[in-house]
Amino acid sequence: QVTLWLKKIYGDAPIPQYEVNERTVDILHGVMECNEERDRDVTLLIEDMKDQTAKYEAETEYWQYILGERLGLSEDSLSQEATADLTDLVESAMELEVEDTSLTSFFCAISDMTSELYKTKSKNEEMELKLKTLTKKLTSALRMEKHLEEDIKKLKESQEAEKAKAEIRSKNLKFLEDKSKDLKIKIKEAEGELLDMGLDQSLTHEALVKSSEELAALKKEIEPLKRELKSYHDLP
Repeated sequence: QVTLWLKKIYGDAPIPQYEVNERTVDILHGVMECNEERDRDVTLLIEDMKDQTAKYEAETEYWQYILGERLGLSEDSLSQEATADLTDLVESAMELEVEDTSLTSFFCAISDMTSELYKTKSKNEEMELKLKTLTKKLTSALRMEKHLEEDIKKLKESQEAEKAKAEIRSKNLKFLEDKSKDLKIKIKEAEGELLDMGLDQSLTHEALVKSSEELAALKKEIEPLKRELKSYHDLP
């Protein structure tokens, strides 16, 4: 079936080469069925249009006979104004897509078009309102985006400034640490020299710091005893 269909499609032209397997044949068979179904639909549509054409031609001949033979009206017998009016009537009927040129058909068609026009206007107004709303939202979003960009720029500048300050503080801290280490070394050397010269061990920096800490601890212990002693001083 697929081979016959391809020959029918390509006619005298050679059929393009393709890999023949179950999958490709199934795909081509599906395409063939869709194509044949479409051809049947087109054939039915053509037949219907031929029937409609024959019906309109018969009706045209009938009205030509009525107007020409019975009423004696022909295109040549009409005045220029009547011909223009008749042309306008036909063009209006075609534009409005009415079945006939009766007043009822024209009024119905005009009413439908008016209703459609109102719907279109209403839809346009709705679309305009949506467009205005979206425009406002877009403007607000763009304004916010601009503010955010400015804030980000300020934040970056602030971060750069803080980074520069942090680098300066880091350098200063490093200098102080190095200075402190140097001073400790010098103090140690000076204490060593003083000890060599016979300085009492209790007068060294470390000993004095330790004594100061012990003195502070003793003062802390004495404080409640002083308060208790003061209460005895008030006795007769």
